[in-house]
Amino acid sequence: MLERISSDIKRVLDEFLPLAKIKDGGILVLGFSTSEAGGGLIGQHSSLEVADAVYSVLISELKERNIYLAAQCCEHLNRALVIEAELAEKLNLDVVNVVPQLHAGGASAVTAYKMFKNPVVVEHIKADAGIDIGGTLVGMHLKEVAVPVHTAQKTIGAATVLCARVRPKFIGGERAVYNNDLL
Repeated sequence: MLERISSDIKRVLDEFLPLAKIKDGGILVLGFSTSEAGGGLIGQHSSLEVADAVYSVLISELKERNIYLAAQCCEHLNRALVIEAELAEKLNLDVVNVVPQLHAGGASAVTAYKMFKNPVVVEHIKADAGIDIGGTLVGMHLKEVAVPVHTAQKTIGAATVLCARVRPKFIGGERAVYNNDLL
């Protein structure tokens, strides 16, 4: 099952990242229920092994593309985010004092905190794209306007995967002309 989960996330990333149009130094938010990916119900069967299977691929792929990762915690930490301290400083974000735990943050956040170079937790971010594995609701952490991106790979393990990118708002009505490079 863990090999399947690793290959599933790799397929999603290979298809999604080119479509997401994340610029150099941009941010991808990940919401991830390891319970759902492992075949259980969200919040019921947290798995550090399932988290490791995803993060070992995800961190490597994003690093190659110079994309920051923001790992969403579970609702017990109000969906706060684990990010690199460098990103918090760059964006002038307020750091909060909490260390994610298996049942207060979730296996995904625990794994991110363990694998990041210099992890911190923040309450809010506005990411350029998002991946939601298992119905964790990452939309609150995306810039306006979120656009769904459908990938051929519909699951990570047993969990549904949904992806979204963002684009600038359209303004100006029927007389306006838009820049197609920003779509």
